[in-house]
Amino acid sequence: MPPSTDENRKYRFSWDLLGNISVGRPNLGAQTRLEVYRLMQFAFRDVMEQKLGTEQTDQLFYEAGYLAGAEFFKNVLPPTDDFSQFVANLQAALKDMGIGILRVEKADLETGSLVVTVSEDLDCSGLPELDFEICIYDEGFIAGLLESYTEARFKVKEVDCWCTGDRTCRFTAEVID
Repeated sequence: MPPSTDENRKYRFSWDLLGNISVGRPNLGAQTRLEVYRLMQFAFRDVMEQKLGTEQTDQLFYEAGYLAGAEFFKNVLPPTDDFSQFVANLQAALKDMGIGILRVEKADLETGSLVVTVSEDLDCSGLPELDFEICIYDEGFIAGLLESYTEARFKVKEVDCWCTGDRTCRFTAEVID
């Protein structure tokens, strides 16, 4: 199947696609069980891996996370030029939305090198140990956030994960280019 061109795309992302939840779900609201989110994610991952292979699936999850991070930055976080305020806003939004608890362990903005952790992570906290990091979507999400804030390209890599026996997910972020 050939890739969609700009003219014939059916699912181009728009923040509006998230809908008006208070109108559409007056009784159930914005909350759902985490298992439902993980069911969708791991079903997508399984089908994509069968059809595309592991490497391509991981790349697509990274790119989807990147898009989500950039859109999250644009639509959720208030504008600020102050890095500490950016981090504080991000921490509050991630916690408020039940995505995870962000902590910045290291931030060298001159060299573009950061280490961040996400505890109680939406994607993996509580999963069985698998001997490999699984938060590839989160890598892209963090890259999208950082690139939107700094306007520099970042490569983000998870180095510790709940699925590798750690109890928090740790990511390195390095400016590339």
